[in-house]
Amino acid sequence: AIGSMMYATHCTRPDIAFAVSKLSQYTVNPGTEHWKAVGIVLGYLKRTSNLELTYTSSSRILEGYSDASWIDRTNDSKSTSGWIFTLAGGAVSWASKKQTCIAHSTMEAELIALAAAGKEAEWIRDLLTDIRLWDVPMPCIPMYCDSEATLSKVYNAVYNGGSRHIGLRHNYVRQLLESGTIKVVYVKTSKNLADPFTKPLTRDLVV
Repeated sequence: AIGSMMYATHCTRPDIAFAVSKLSQYTVNPGTEHWKAVGIVLGYLKRTSNLELTYTSSSRILEGYSDASWIDRTNDSKSTSGWIFTLAGGAVSWASKKQTCIAHSTMEAELIALAAAGKEAEWIRDLLTDIRLWDVPMPCIPMYCDSEATLSKVYNAVYNGGSRHIGLRHNYVRQLLESGTIKVVYVKTSKNLADPFTKPLTRDLVV
């Protein structure tokens, strides 16, 4: 069941990415409540089978959005990263993933998510260069983030934190900034397209 939903998630349904990511964490020993949740997601897919990704030929702007939720469960100390890239007015790449290391603050969680999104941005940029969709050099990709503290940190050349794994991610994002691969831009949470990839959707946002 999870494999079927993951197929839909990776192909055309970014709106269920967070739910599928959470459910996939219980595949070893699923309980009754997890099977009920699977039924809810499948029912949602059935009711919204007419939804589709749309693109426009008038736009060639590639944009990325990054977000993170910091420790959303009391029995789990790891946050969730979410990111999405849009091109020609539609989504082309997205993910909702549990972070592999523990963040000690919201800023650290956002920085981990931004580094993961930056890695995807670098891959997409190389792909678009190879297929000659853009003239070389390709313009830097705007990465939108709703954490002002994270923006301040990544534009600071020195990371003075105590966690080595955070320092490595800071250095990686700094490298992407200096090479012109990305630029990090602040965006309000309400305008951050990656926000639904880090937490359950509220009722007013569900179709």
